[in-house]
Amino acid sequence: MNFTKPLLIASSLLASVAAMTGTASAQTLDPNVPEDALEISKRLQCGVSAEEPAVYHWSGNIYGRSPGVRDKLLFRGEGMNIRRCVEVTDPERGTGWRLISREVMLMLDPETGEVVDEWENPYTGETVSVMQIHNDPVNGRPNFPRGADGTPFSMSTLREDGPFVFIPFEVPLFYTNPLGGDYQANVGNQYHAMEIFDFAALKDELYDSSLPTAYPMISWVRISPWAPWMEMGGRPGQMVFNAMGRKLPGGFEALPDVLKDEIRENYPIYEEAPPMDDMRRNETTWTKFKLLTDAARAESAEGPETASEE
Repeated sequence: MNFTKPLLIASSLLASVAAMTGTASAQTLDPNVPEDALEISKRLQCGVSAEEPAVYHWSGNIYGRSPGVRDKLLFRGEGMNIRRCVEVTDPERGTGWRLISREVMLMLDPETGEVVDEWENPYTGETVSVMQIHNDPVNGRPNFPRGADGTPFSMSTLREDGPFVFIPFEVPLFYTNPLGGDYQANVGNQYHAMEIFDFAALKDELYDSSLPTAYPMISWVRISPWAPWMEMGGRPGQMVFNAMGRKLPGGFEALPDVLKDEIRENYPIYEEAPPMDDMRRNETTWTKFKLLTDAARAESAEGPETASEE
């Protein structure tokens, strides 16, 4: 995967910000010190405090890729994640933090920019109902100055370049598909995907602990199987999500209207981050689809009784 283009774009935009603001803050955090590196990662991810959550926004395109067929632009994507970081302590590993969040991503018509609820699948010709991505929660594991084996915390992919800091990382995913059956170890059908994140920030802002937090930019790519609501069955192919965005200084109110309006009308809990003590298992598109499908089937089975045949 080539990260050059999104990082160059981020660098250019951050250079403009630096030129306009004339940033010259004292750099007080050292990424080579485990406790400082942990604080830098928290400033990258989180808001001003656990009580004042951060909002990330991203925007981009969603493609379909099928063997032997030209790639298709299926949707525009508008997404957001609202998050907080809560303090956690461990007698051996020290004091750290844990990410708690929920997120929404909308499928928009590439031409009109309107939210798509019903969609004619170009691969099957069938019309299907679109399930917008709305996952609650999307939480992280605790981060401490030292690992369980005593290894100091580090941001191994962090790279400094002049006034900028770049932090790319990849998340390969391979696990049992929650929509599969009891014999996946025998016949396959694992969920196989990859998420790619590239953060870019101003060094003076990210390292200056006198500032409440930092407001980095992000590039995000996801390569994944067809979404289950597309009803693609066993057809080969995959989806490619490509987007860029940033942490918003203005929080939820700074989101595009299409996101704010849709969230307030259909997903109101996503205007706030999950509670600080949230210990629920994470949701994905696949677990959410299973949850909603199972609920709809149960409701249908419990529908009005029909007269028995005589």
